Amino acid sequence: MAKKVAFVSGSSRGIGYGILQCLAKEGFVPVMSDVFEEEKVAEALAGLRALNAEASYVRCDISNAESRQAALKALDERYGRVDLLVNNAGVAPNVRLSILETTEESFDRLIGINLKGTFFMSQAFANRMIAWKAAGTEDYIPRIINISSCSAYTSSPNRGEYCISKAGIAMATLLFADMLAQYEIPVFEIRPGIIKTDMTSTVEEKYNKFIFEDNGLPTKRWGLPSDIGRAAAALAGGAFDYSTGQVINVDGGFHIQRL
Repeated sequence: MAKKVAFVSGSSRGIGYGILQCLAKEGFVPVMSDVFEEEKVAEALAGLRALNAEASYVRCDISNAESRQAALKALDERYGRVDLLVNNAGVAPNVRLSILETTEESFDRLIGINLKGTFFMSQAFANRMIAWKAAGTEDYIPRIINISSCSAYTSSPNRGEYCISKAGIAMATLLFADMLAQYEIPVFEIRPGIIKTDMTSTVEEKYNKFIFEDNGLPTKRWGLPSDIGRAAAALAGGAFDYSTGQVINVDGGFHIQRL
């Protein structure tokens, strides 16, 4: 049986790394990617190789067209296939500002990375996946997973550009799921809730109060990168292929409307 390759953007730490760990345990060849040079992620890569000796690193700035194409070329040359693309790379505002104060620079940065980057990564990889299928790649059923956020539908007026970028990813998922169904390439969206990562460390006190004191979540704990990883592994396994376009909330029940 052919070895299946999983490429996860923004995966040198946090949610992306948690996803790669789970995929490696499921037998995928995990390809870590981020904007750093390989020596800066050597420790993380070593951790992956302890799970799967074939783990590798491919640098990719998803906001840059040349970088996207270079990453895809490297994957094609090294493996001749990508069975799973997980669009995880994303950023938060450098400074949280009210929508009455935020800047065009901040808006452009978040849309450029979070939304535009995800859209054109999906486009580039989808076209190559179609070509790999047409070429008769062995045991090949590719899939795409987009990592968005509960912010896709939850108002946070002090980081509106982030919410808009994630809401855009939700529609991008539907568009690609619709277009790629004819090629039997399922596309999914995972919406994390409050996940314990470097990105949320700056607001840890706020979220601790929300979770443990204010009854904000039905499941009274922080989410972990491994929670997202297990959901991604389940989708990658093929059990949900007839549910293309589906949103998987991994949020401790945050999406439940409660009285």
